[in-house]
Amino acid sequence: GALEKIQLCLTKKLLPDLEDRRKYHEEFASSTSLHGVHNIVHTQSKARRALWLLIVAGCLAIVVWQICSRFIYYFSWPTTTTVVVQYMEKVKFPAVTFCNLNRFQAHAVSNLKVIFLIWNIVSAILQKFAMEDKYSQELNDFLLGNKNFSIKDFTRKNGFYLNSSTLLECDFFGKPCYPQDFEHVFTEYGNCFTFNHNDLPARRVSLSGRGLHLLFDVQQDKFTDEPTLGYTDAGITFVIHSPQELPRFDGLGLLTPVGMHAQVAIRQLKSIIQEYPWGECKPDIKLQYHKIYSTNGCLLECKARYIQDWCGCLPFILPGNGTECDLLKFYKCVYPAVYDIEIKGLCTVGTHNSTCPAPCEETDYPTTVTYSNFGGEKAIKYFSTKLKKSSEYIRQNLVRIEIKYHDLSYKITQQQKALTISELLADVGGQLGLFCGASMITIIELLEYIFTNFCWMCIFLLLKAPEMPQWNNPSQNQPTHKGKKRGIQEC
Repeated sequence: GALEKIQLCLTKKLLPDLEDRRKYHEEFASSTSLHGVHNIVHTQSKARRALWLLIVAGCLAIVVWQICSRFIYYFSWPTTTTVVVQYMEKVKFPAVTFCNLNRFQAHAVSNLKVIFLIWNIVSAILQKFAMEDKYSQELNDFLLGNKNFSIKDFTRKNGFYLNSSTLLECDFFGKPCYPQDFEHVFTEYGNCFTFNHNDLPARRVSLSGRGLHLLFDVQQDKFTDEPTLGYTDAGITFVIHSPQELPRFDGLGLLTPVGMHAQVAIRQLKSIIQEYPWGECKPDIKLQYHKIYSTNGCLLECKARYIQDWCGCLPFILPGNGTECDLLKFYKCVYPAVYDIEIKGLCTVGTHNSTCPAPCEETDYPTTVTYSNFGGEKAIKYFSTKLKKSSEYIRQNLVRIEIKYHDLSYKITQQQKALTISELLADVGGQLGLFCGASMITIIELLEYIFTNFCWMCIFLLLKAPEMPQWNNPSQNQPTHKGKKRGIQEC
């Protein structure tokens, strides 16, 4: 009974008759803003109607093809790269970290050659070194007999130092600078010193051709390294980097040998990379011990986490606040852990799904370096008199370095989306308007038309639903077995 009432209500109120539905279709074809449809409906000529039908169908096919191609292109995440050169009145000067190629004082390691091997174990965290097995017994003997030995304190005390005897001249943009203006930092070269570090106010340069002028005395007779391990050069190595980043010498360090004058012209290059899936960066990644994100800083923090988990201590050369590793743990645990990290790829760099993806914004300093011999005959005599050293000493120990901006500009290399959402919508709207004269209003009209016909179809199917069968319950006065038999006969 309920189903019959619903069918009666739908028949009287919701489902119009066939003539009204035909008129609705004709009115839609006449009034829709989709061009060409009314020509198909109201044209009397069959040939003209067939022609307009082909035209409308062809335009719809082209629109579907063009829209699909635009969506396929959009979901391929295309990018373009733009390069902009911007000139400024003042440009921030970068940080510069200097190291002596001879890492230790000669008197401190004259009877302690094992120091070089120990420091190679420490620096393997930053740069992988291959150690020969023939030194393992020597290392074991030293470690067992010197359990309280601190390579950190030894290096800071007996490594390269920066004072008035090693930094003979320092001038930044016409103003003198002193060893106190440099910050100590540990690298694979031992004691190194950074000018314009992050704790200082930002220094700016307002004139190209001038910058940082330095004169070093490497003091070869006081500092030495182990040539059997491959350290055979004498001079100063330095790297130019952002003040907010740690120095990275692996592949980026510049070398200036003794007796040479290096002139370094730098440019500032900013790279802006799109986030995934257009690019490889992830803007939500933050570092715990660095103010800005960089792949080098992320890699160091990743190694620090793994080493602290495996060894229960933290090497002093890595960022963090854990318990400092002693020499025995460096040799027995930290060095194998670094090897496992490299082999197993636990700290990876590059793509978006790596441990340390590319930064979204990065500042580099491309350099152009030119060299000349340090000083003429008169200059050699001048410094010999000033320093009370021989001419041969001047040629074998002094290094002059000049770092300056090539011009007061910086270049921005920016990765941009080749097709944005608004451009995609504009392309789709342009194709619809060009071939079909359609717009957003047209799409709403079509959706309304489809929805109305869908509702009519549902009502029609509901009206045609078969009636529910009526089952007769057996009378309570009849025996049970007779009721079963009667029900079976009725079925």
